[in-house]
Amino acid sequence: MVKKISKKTYVFLMFLFLYLPIIVLIVYSFNDSKLQAGWSGFTLRWYMELFQDTEILRALYITILIAVLSSTISTIIGTFAAIGIHGIKGFNRKIILNLNYIPVLNPDIVTAVSLMALFRFFKIEFGFITMLLSHIAFSIPYVILSVLPKLKQMNTNLAEAAMDLGATPFYALRKVIIPEIFPGIVTGMLLAFTLSIDDFVISFFNTGQGVSNLGITIYSMTRKGINPIVNALSTLMFIVLLLLLLIINKRSDENFKNRR
Repeated sequence: MVKKISKKTYVFLMFLFLYLPIIVLIVYSFNDSKLQAGWSGFTLRWYMELFQDTEILRALYITILIAVLSSTISTIIGTFAAIGIHGIKGFNRKIILNLNYIPVLNPDIVTAVSLMALFRFFKIEFGFITMLLSHIAFSIPYVILSVLPKLKQMNTNLAEAAMDLGATPFYALRKVIIPEIFPGIVTGMLLAFTLSIDDFVISFFNTGQGVSNLGITIYSMTRKGINPIVNALSTLMFIVLLLLLLIINKRSDENFKNRR
């Protein structure tokens, strides 16, 4: 009994430590004062001002557009790359996997400067395209790492049986392999989407004039002090992502029950 209580207490304290900053942010998004030092009363003014701030809305638009495009493209590339890596055997597979681990373990500042040097070498004008390409580049390894475990769990005889029965390799890929690894694909896409929204360093070094995402815009605000509008925006983003995660988990559970 004591062990159960101690385990529950430990889990509660751990999640409290993780989510307490978010709870404070949500509470202060309703604070009537611009200062974060104390509570001055309940208000919704920051949410109303949020939808009137053109700079924040433009940064949000660019952030979401970059996140959607980069997560979609990196998921497609990463899924096919994972399928190819899964088919490689022996020492060559270990080499490729280790090469895939390097961008994940590499500090963001090193990746950002490397991509910036690459774009300058090819004389690519910095702007929306360079930011998009940089987000795709650092998201692909995470997608590969999300899809590979599902490929290992999959019965490899299914695709071979489908082709023995007359299916083309592309048909077997579309109707057999992808449905089996679909949870891993969704996980990789969500991870790429979240990393893209969260990124600052890579975006900062690979953007151009007039192209600014939320990370860069909020960083520029720190010189004057954080506007409470940012708290309101962060609260809305947290709620939307939480609802999206709950919907995806519910659908995954339903699909698993239907398969059983």
